[in-house]
Amino acid sequence: MEHDGFIITGPFSALIFGLILGLRHSTDADHIVAVSTITRDYKSIVQGLWVGISWGIGHSTPLIILGLIILLIKESFINFYAGISHYFEIGVAVMLILLGIQVFWKIYRQDFHSHTHKHNGQDHVHVHGTHIHAETSDPDPHYSETHPKIVLMSSFFRFKSFAIGVVHGLAGSAAVIIAMLPASPTFTMGFIFLIMFALGTMLSMGIMTIIIAIPFTKSQSSLLTSNFISIVAGLLSIGLGLGLGSDLLFNTSFIWY
Repeated sequence: MEHDGFIITGPFSALIFGLILGLRHSTDADHIVAVSTITRDYKSIVQGLWVGISWGIGHSTPLIILGLIILLIKESFINFYAGISHYFEIGVAVMLILLGIQVFWKIYRQDFHSHTHKHNGQDHVHVHGTHIHAETSDPDPHYSETHPKIVLMSSFFRFKSFAIGVVHGLAGSAAVIIAMLPASPTFTMGFIFLIMFALGTMLSMGIMTIIIAIPFTKSQSSLLTSNFISIVAGLLSIGLGLGLGSDLLFNTSFIWY
């Protein structure tokens, strides 16, 4: 089983090469740009981490399902999937454009806003994404202690990021990885490769979203800076989506990979 110089001959090589390819795969430009348009909505690096992990879970879900099917019925399914994977790639292009447009729509609607409040007698300015300011006469300062499981789950899973990962997982770049599976010496080695590839993508994207989240968290005190970073992410998303769509539909060569 071979891909870009990787040859899988046993369980250990399946484990190592699956992890390495997974780590590398999540750093594709379309993956990074798509996640960056979501990460800006959260003011915490920890929350940004869960954005990346949720993307990795979404990306891995169709890969594992399709991979298991391929390991069982081999090339007969690949021939079918090769005929439809092109449409999933187009779906990625459309998704990138919509994510970029959403950034500008939120800025236009002033969903990114700042407010000032006091901590220990000192004024602090914070920039936030969309949220509702609920006016309550009796706020519960111990909510996080009373409902720790609710707080934990709200910090963990991001469905939007998960859905974007699913679209990426169905697209042609992942199909290249799946195409390696029929050459696997055994079902067990192929399954090990799939699981490690999934873990690699989740780990790598988790790290990448921490890196992406840093400038957003640092810019919370400045609405202008936060909007500037968001605009850059939106432009990159729209530009990459248009370039990818043009390459797929009109055989141009805007995208370098």
